[in-house]
Amino acid sequence: MQRTFAGRFRIARILSLVGLSIFGLGASLAPSGAVEPLRVGHFPNVTHVQALVAHHFSRTGKGWFEERLGVPVEWFVYNAGPSAMEAIFARSIDLTYVGPSPALNAYVKSEGTEARIVAGAVNGGSALVVHRDSNIHAAADFRGRVLATPQLGNTQDVAARAWLAAGGLKFTLGGGEVRILPTANPDQLQLFVQKKLDGVWTVEPWVSGLEAEAGGKALVEEPNAPTTVLVVRAAFLKDRRELVRKFVNAHAELTDWIVKNPTQAQEIVRKELSEEVRAQISPLLVASAWRRMTLTVHADLGELKSFVANAQKAGLMKTVPDLGRLIEAP
Repeated sequence: MQRTFAGRFRIARILSLVGLSIFGLGASLAPSGAVEPLRVGHFPNVTHVQALVAHHFSRTGKGWFEERLGVPVEWFVYNAGPSAMEAIFARSIDLTYVGPSPALNAYVKSEGTEARIVAGAVNGGSALVVHRDSNIHAAADFRGRVLATPQLGNTQDVAARAWLAAGGLKFTLGGGEVRILPTANPDQLQLFVQKKLDGVWTVEPWVSGLEAEAGGKALVEEPNAPTTVLVVRAAFLKDRRELVRKFVNAHAELTDWIVKNPTQAQEIVRKELSEEVRAQISPLLVASAWRRMTLTVHADLGELKSFVANAQKAGLMKTVPDLGRLIEAP
């Protein structure tokens, strides 16, 4: 697990960045009159299950979205939400599966001009993992400790910071009573095994990997919290609303298919993850991750407001934004 699941993912991460440049160049050089591809982002996380299944269908020539939209789809893989939202800002992609916190940050940063949530995707599937033999039982126990999150400002990072702040700990981006270390998911496992991390707040399949291969146990879980939503560039939604509507409808159909065919869907997810991380993923790992997730197509404004509150507790958002345009039906 340590050498394959985590180690080889670093190679995949580099390849995905190279692929991003190549795909972007290819799109710009498309012949005049050719159908422009729809560019969609996601992460190699089980909590991006709809994207993993659809990406695999595209990879094997049975494109779920392609058949329903009538346009080619190009997939782009990112490590965490802030990177995906940077691609939205740069207009490198049109839609992305992403956590609600980066979507909110992008919305606030652009004063509501750049990003729209058009559907929900997954609730749950994230957790704070500590060592089984740890004496950490509450936020206050992290005083003087190190906790890793996937990336500064991503959904799990905001959740961790809010939880620690609610527990009375004081910290800054550079230090404080607890050190919060943004660490790419594949790097967390080795550091956790080496006891260089006292805790990791992350998503599946990394949570199950830490439990199964690194002696971890889940201390905090949020089974009802939104973990993945579907975001579109606001300008793309305005210009290609009918195409986005078809994508959202196809996303809902795919969600329903996955719920009704869990065994087949889990195998597809396992195969696609194995392709993306350049390592064989265990069926047991996917099955364990599956139990923590609830698939959905609904985006709840009330839940998103709770993320704003958490971001404020974490010191990552100074003012309360107007969320009136954040969720928009195509």
